[in-house]
Amino acid sequence: MTRRHIIMSIPLRKGAAAPDFEFSGMDNVPLRLSDLRGRKVLLAFFRNAACALCNLRVRHMIRHYPRWHGQGLEVLAVFESPDFNLSRYVGRQEAPFPLIADPQASLYDLYRVEVSEEKTQATIADVNTHPFVAEAAAEGFALTPEEGSNMNRIPAEFLIDEDGIVQIAHYGRLITDHLPMDAIDSFAAAGETVRPPE
Repeated sequence: MTRRHIIMSIPLRKGAAAPDFEFSGMDNVPLRLSDLRGRKVLLAFFRNAACALCNLRVRHMIRHYPRWHGQGLEVLAVFESPDFNLSRYVGRQEAPFPLIADPQASLYDLYRVEVSEEKTQATIADVNTHPFVAEAAAEGFALTPEEGSNMNRIPAEFLIDEDGIVQIAHYGRLITDHLPMDAIDSFAAAGETVRPPE
């Protein structure tokens, strides 16, 4: 095992500086995570753009976003999918926050987001998964495989403060395991003194 693989296996923790990266903003202008200093950030890593459970989570985020944004919280959603698949699947929801294509999984590596066949199988076997699948179907999201996607990718979410410091690093135990919405609500509401991005 190389030194790089040893480092990659160590998850990010509270108090770590959030690794910087470039992405396209809503107007397709290139931005860096560090450009959002002065605002809080929810950085969410999903499986792939066709994932019904991921699309359900994005739908929930869209519903909360107007309040979060007003409280100074930005949302960035990363998918291990090419741009074409983002447009074809999750892009149809017209999220008011950036959807970031990362088909080479370089951001997943940067944030140590894991691949686990064991956790994928545990999700399938977990009876608590069934209500999520039913809700996704009710919202119009079918269990559609995305060609070439990594079906064993496990989601992760990070709450990053105005100074670019990770306050919560949540690595999913199952595909359905995300930060509770009330935890994100509390993080967004805390302090409520919003500084504009520099």
